[in-house]
Amino acid sequence: MFSKEESRLLRQEFWTSFGKSFPRKWILYNTKIKGLAFKFHFDTKNALVALDLEDDLENRIYCWEKLETLKGILTNEYLPGAIFDEVHHLENGKEISRIYVPLTAKVSIHNKNTWQVVMVFFNDTMSRFEAFFNEYRAIIQP
Repeated sequence: MFSKEESRLLRQEFWTSFGKSFPRKWILYNTKIKGLAFKFHFDTKNALVALDLEDDLENRIYCWEKLETLKGILTNEYLPGAIFDEVHHLENGKEISRIYVPLTAKVSIHNKNTWQVVMVFFNDTMSRFEAFFNEYRAIIQP
């Protein structure tokens, strides 16, 4: 078991190591589409890369419908393991829409032996997600 401080330091070390191992500027929140952001997630149980829609309901529905029309392209040409979750609840209870790709390997941010697998997964998956987004941004944009 790790204390809160030990856990915080491990998380900080992971993200610093990831940034040094794969130094590049990710799109993340800089999508230029209100409420649409890419996210990395890694905790003690799993890792995933996500595209989250967190805007007001009207804009969320609009963008979600556009993404749904591109689902075949995304899953056939970019990310076969992508999961479309129109109604996703965050830990804080907030409702969003999310497309995500989970890492199926058993990993934990507290286990440094799993970090390399996660870093490679993050780099490969986010690169594909961004390639898809850059190709189809004009269709998704309201």
